[in-house]
Amino acid sequence: MATHAPFGDACVVAATFQSLAAQQNPVSWCVSRPEWTRAGVPQPSTATISLRLPQGLLDELKVLANQRDVPYQSLLKVYLAERIAAERRASA
Repeated sequence: MATHAPFGDACVVAATFQSLAAQQNPVSWCVSRPEWTRAGVPQPSTATISLRLPQGLLDELKVLANQRDVPYQSLLKVYLAERIAAERRASA
């Protein structure tokens, strides 16, 4: 049986996302008024976007998120943050 963080993996994903983003541009995470999660980790303000994805890609993302017991939108943010960090490291 798998053990989970007290507030679920969603908070772990949120903390990971913030950690990755803060490494890239720590100032941008301090300028806006943060929101707080249940785990006490400050989160940056967010913007709503509309993104069109092929249905198969969205389905695969939802399957992966379900396996990790996190919302698919949170998993997508982590994947985007990781890829952006990798691209910045490669171009440096």
